[in-house]
Amino acid sequence: MKFRNYFYQIEGKIRNRLSHHPLVYALIGSVGIVLIWRGIWHLADNINMPAWISLVLGILIAAVSGLFVSFFVGENILISGMRKEKRVDQKTEEEIIKEEEEIEKEEKIVEEIEKDIKEIKEELSDIKKTH
Repeated sequence: MKFRNYFYQIEGKIRNRLSHHPLVYALIGSVGIVLIWRGIWHLADNINMPAWISLVLGILIAAVSGLFVSFFVGENILISGMRKEKRVDQKTEEEIIKEEEEIEKEEKIVEEIEKDIKEIKEELSDIKKTH
């Protein structure tokens, strides 16, 4: 338990620092992923695993973990398909402008809510100071 907490603390610090340097973060992450793939590849070769077993095992692992569809198709595509929405390349300029306007309206509402919350926090702070 202590090791896991210590690992999470280190991971959080590293992620925080790297988030300020996205290109370095992407490079380090991609190297890590490639090395994982290389290790798995060599391990499969070392135990003489046939290609078809690798394929079936890989598909099963990805399917059971829920990663197969989300990785290869993507959640946004699935959700837009369920909603029967058009793809971006199928939308007219008017539809895109309308969506952008709706997003702007929603952003303004969120900003107003944030402003209200800030005012409420300030009022509560003032009340606490007087008591």
